[in-house]
Amino acid sequence: MSPASPSRTGRAVKGPVSIRHPVTRAIERGFTLVEMLVVLLIMGLLVGLVSASAQPDDRAVLRLEVDRLAQLMDLAATEAHLTGKAIAWTANGPAYRFWKFSEDLGWLPIVDDVLRARTLPQGMTISGMRVENTRSPEQMRVEFTPYGPAISFSIEMSLGNARYTLANSPIGDVRVLPEGGAGNEKSVRR
Repeated sequence: MSPASPSRTGRAVKGPVSIRHPVTRAIERGFTLVEMLVVLLIMGLLVGLVSASAQPDDRAVLRLEVDRLAQLMDLAATEAHLTGKAIAWTANGPAYRFWKFSEDLGWLPIVDDVLRARTLPQGMTISGMRVENTRSPEQMRVEFTPYGPAISFSIEMSLGNARYTLANSPIGDVRVLPEGGAGNEKSVRR
């Protein structure tokens, strides 16, 4: 409105006219507490969803470790046949390692990159082992000989409620069996 224009009531008003009420001006300056709380709630939900989807569950972590051990066992058996030297696998507590037999020095730990000593993730255990269908004594040990047939063994690993069994047949077939230990879910062949 111009400085001397008539208002709605018909009277002339001098100076700029403000249509806004003084109370509404204070409200328009920022966000309300409710709006801020809604934004924080949405951000919290998104962070929760991202972190929940970024952490793999026990079954996925266990499956990864069992698959890794199956491939390492297959590699150790193949290396024993190719080099003509026996290789052993031992486990104690939450760790396992591979050993190579030397005529001069006996059993030596393998320190190369692939068959190095490994520690299982926290909470994961090697909960059982059978060699040729008999329970393994105190020490868990499997030997891969360069000559003769492969031995059959099974190693059970668990994390929380998830369990998988790694099994080797007399023909050298390394398999990862699902819970219950039956079936052929995945096989590594030489």
